[in-house]
Amino acid sequence: MSKAAQLDRDAVRIGDLVIGDGLPVVVIGGRDARWLRLRGDGGPSTGDMPVKDAVKDAVKDTAAGSSPDTAAAGTAGEAGARRAGPLLMEPASADDLPAVARHADAVVVGAGWAGDPGLVRAAARLGLPVVLQRGIVRGGRVATLEEWLAAVDDCVAEGNEAVVLCESGGRGEPEDAAPDLGLMRAARDRSGRPVLAGLGGDGALAGAAVAAGADGLLVGPAASEGTLAAAHEAATVMAALVRPENPGTLDAARAAIDRVDAALATLLERRVALAGRIQRLKPVGGFQGRDMERERRLVAAMARRAPRLGAGLLAPIMNAVIEAGLRLSEERRDGEERR
Repeated sequence: MSKAAQLDRDAVRIGDLVIGDGLPVVVIGGRDARWLRLRGDGGPSTGDMPVKDAVKDAVKDTAAGSSPDTAAAGTAGEAGARRAGPLLMEPASADDLPAVARHADAVVVGAGWAGDPGLVRAAARLGLPVVLQRGIVRGGRVATLEEWLAAVDDCVAEGNEAVVLCESGGRGEPEDAAPDLGLMRAARDRSGRPVLAGLGGDGALAGAAVAAGADGLLVGPAASEGTLAAAHEAATVMAALVRPENPGTLDAARAAIDRVDAALATLLERRVALAGRIQRLKPVGGFQGRDMERERRLVAAMARRAPRLGAGLLAPIMNAVIEAGLRLSEERRDGEERR
């Protein structure tokens, strides 16, 4: 059975990851999904081992549910407990396609050859899901939106509908990615297909990409742990703020709530810090300085954003939040006075 079996036009399954609108934002690169770039000379993009050994190691690491670094550091029991993720492979030429077909869960058509219809069609014929980057066309020019979507049509012409678009700014080297987030969003609107933002090594782009509508984040194979952490944080916290989800199972619904709770915790921590600043600025701080009228206005404003809760249910929640901040401020003030 083809690995490119598709759920719908707007959702593509790659291994155990499903990418699409209304679904969790995925991170490709790192612990959830390995991305292996082939050089075209018998080796991966990093290191000098032959391709068969590179693929063997990547499959082993993926089966253990870990990146090579963490797999070496962890015990066998710990590695086995980690979640296995799919392997995506980016060939450097058509010569690499047989190895991709044998070992990969998806083929990444990199920017360097995404503008070649023959190679795009050959990749699509593998029967794998295709991650199609916006490519470089003749003369070194970056493909337009129309040219990019024409490459999707080339995949479909080969009977492969499982296409995920990836905007990396048309850069051949992943670490240099500079995605055009507006173009990424336009590609999603025009095609109805899932879109990824190629971050390269810049984790600072992760939050903006999620806010712009990315269904996933593609992190460069040589990206730092900090970049991966930023991508996962954006996929958790930012996505919970801006991306409605439609979970279809109990586990998926609980996972979505976990992401919302992570966003809540992040905002509550920020609120406490700001409230502490206010306590230092007020002439009368602590519980004695509470402004009940301001708190009522605050709850009323929140009720307009959360009409299903309404002021009646929000009032005790916000009272608990405010009192927790006041207690923390008093504890810190008492500790400073004792010092």
